[in-house]
Amino acid sequence: QVQLVQFGGGSVQPGGSLRLSCKASGNILSINSMGWYRQPPGKGREQVANSGVDGATYYADSVVGRFTISRDTAENTVYLQMDNLKTDDTAVYYCNAFVRTGWGLINDFWGQGTQVTVSA
Repeated sequence: QVQLVQFGGGSVQPGGSLRLSCKASGNILSINSMGWYRQPPGKGREQVANSGVDGATYYADSVVGRFTISRDTAENTVYLQMDNLKTDDTAVYYCNAFVRTGWGLINDFWGQGTQVTVSA
């Protein structure tokens, strides 16, 4: 089995910064991509950022220029640096990874979620 464990999050004032991290462990042969989703209160889950196996990155329009995704491939860890946070960034943030397991299958796995609250 594969586990994704998230760290970071919390409360911050508008304009502040937070850093999330997510470490994958378990029966991992390789990781195709790692990224972040979020679910604002009363809304559906949306993709925030993604880092592909070739280093390509994707950002939602709403976070471009404010959030930065990075990966430590040796440690199977992905980070999300969030700067200039806005109240609209308040959400539960989830880590996601597409993993080729030791059995040769590719599945996506999710972290446990972490609350990010931006308020004055």
